[in-house]
Amino acid sequence: MTTKKILYFDMDNVLVDFPSAFAKVDPKLLKEFEGKLDEIPGIFSQMDPLDGGLEAHDILSQKFDTYLLSTAPWENSSAWADKNEWVKKYLGKNAYKRLILSHNKHLNIGDYLIDDRTANGAGQFRGEHIHFGSEKFPDWKAVLSYLI
Repeated sequence: MTTKKILYFDMDNVLVDFPSAFAKVDPKLLKEFEGKLDEIPGIFSQMDPLDGGLEAHDILSQKFDTYLLSTAPWENSSAWADKNEWVKKYLGKNAYKRLILSHNKHLNIGDYLIDDRTANGAGQFRGEHIHFGSEKFPDWKAVLSYLI
């Protein structure tokens, strides 16, 4: 029996185009929440998929045991529900009950974590941290080439 390797995806700026929501938010809210835009109620429901992210998730879900490992702002309770709804809308059955929201990503065990930052435990992940958006992994093409 062959066991698939475990692969975690961060959401924001990996699968989700975080800045895509800004044009859809009332400018007054952008000003009010300046410096803490992730705390705008409902902002996570306004985000579009990042180019290539959905396709990469689909491909990698066939080869790995995949999970979503994301952080939701503590002061924005709508973010928790919004992220769940985003996953249902864009990833569907490939991500069914595979969303983990945590501020301590290093507590999860796996082979790979694709994350654009080292914050919230990503830098201490016990496995390989694929630093999305870095020089080595600037985009999904580079990540797919490395993992497949």
